[in-house]
Amino acid sequence: MIASLSSLVTSFWAALHLRTLLLAAVTFLFLVNMLRSRHPKNYPPGPWRLPFMGNFFQIDFEQRHLVLQQFVKKYGNVFSLELGRSSVVVVSGLPLIKKMFTHLDQNFVNRFLSPVRERITGNNGLIGSNGQTWKEQRRFALMTLRNFGLGKKSLEQRMQEEAYHLVEAIGEEGGQPLDPHLKINNAVSNIICSVTFGERFEYEDCQFQELLKLLDEAMHLQGSVAGQLYNAFPRIMKYLPGPHQKIFRNWEELKLFISHIIKKHQKDWNPDEPRDFIDAFLMEMQKYPDRTTSFNEENLICSTLDLFLAGTETTSTTLRWALLYMTVYPEIQENVQAEIDRVVGHKRQVSLSDRDSMPYTNAVIHEVQRMGNIIPLNVPREVTVDTKLDGFHLPKGTVIMTNLTALHRDPKEWATPEVFNPEHFLENGQFKKRESFLPFSMGKRACLGEQLARSELFIFFSALMQRFTFKPPINEKLSLKFRMGLTLSPVKHRICAVPRL
Repeated sequence: MIASLSSLVTSFWAALHLRTLLLAAVTFLFLVNMLRSRHPKNYPPGPWRLPFMGNFFQIDFEQRHLVLQQFVKKYGNVFSLELGRSSVVVVSGLPLIKKMFTHLDQNFVNRFLSPVRERITGNNGLIGSNGQTWKEQRRFALMTLRNFGLGKKSLEQRMQEEAYHLVEAIGEEGGQPLDPHLKINNAVSNIICSVTFGERFEYEDCQFQELLKLLDEAMHLQGSVAGQLYNAFPRIMKYLPGPHQKIFRNWEELKLFISHIIKKHQKDWNPDEPRDFIDAFLMEMQKYPDRTTSFNEENLICSTLDLFLAGTETTSTTLRWALLYMTVYPEIQENVQAEIDRVVGHKRQVSLSDRDSMPYTNAVIHEVQRMGNIIPLNVPREVTVDTKLDGFHLPKGTVIMTNLTALHRDPKEWATPEVFNPEHFLENGQFKKRESFLPFSMGKRACLGEQLARSELFIFFSALMQRFTFKPPINEKLSLKFRMGLTLSPVKHRICAVPRL
């Protein structure tokens, strides 16, 4: 009896001891979390936070840019969030955005290297790199793009040729319902591929179509809840199964594709006659073999991949929105076609020199960019030094999101902010630039492919409007709903491209 009682007391004490240890451990972790998440004086306000998780479960990642607009109403143009291990500040309003990226540009010049991006490329390439690597790679990319046609007639002719191929491919559908996604992706991608790889890919090329699908899937998954969970809690998510693991598999496939093309170039390139971006990069690597620079094979792969990604995804997504909006707003489509018929006619191809004579078409393209809003929170930046903005203290390392959604839907800036209205970019019948229109961002980290993207959008959109009238399939109602990823793209849909001629 005494032995049983003694055993019971020992077991009780062991259980109590274990509970005490667990309680102490949990209390300690909560205290550590509270100390870690304490912010300095004058830090921007924000919604309440859960320990460890921060505001993660207060953000609907399927429409996070819309959720944040509710916080703008409550906390103002500068507010804070905690997303896992990252302290985030969201900035709205044109005056503050201009101040950040012009007067204080050195304080906000760095990209935020997310855990997903860090695992894929590290501090390499054009999009996510910082410091000397970014300066060298951006300078080299701008120079090389100019050398291989950017801003020249030769590249415009490539766009016109590709627009012809796209029109032919869509025309083969005979006006029947089609999903234009991959055809448009392929056409747009062929422009940057001709500059970076020195070749274009046929629309029937199954391997290239598969790569475009991998890219689309990776972009979608990175913006999904799974992708954001990895960014918030990388040390845990790295070892867990789930759709986030497919992000890395897809990017490895894409990097392997780039690597194979580089190996082909290395076998037959002539240093005296560079054909494309890869050849030019190989020359740079050969020029400084012993110097510590960012011109190495890893940066060649990552920079080429960044050009492929940026040169494919954003412009093709904008074009898909453009065709969808024209299908939903047939009266605007008719106005665009009337202008094209008057200025260009039916026989010759549209050229960039026509743009100034086509203010309505130009205004429609800009309105598609405003309403499509494909990068609603810009590409995140990181504060390089402790900074004061609008009276708030932003510590070094704070992640900055620029609220382009609020800017592009600001009722103070736009007459009908929630309505597709090309008149936003017209004044007395002439095209009007708008300071509050920033789809390519601004400052030193603005999109380096802006000129290329603007040219592609005009050539491709005008060519398609010249040759087809886009209509919804019979008994199908089209939606302007979006799919969230790294970009906002239209949900899957079909349209009919009815030949005009």
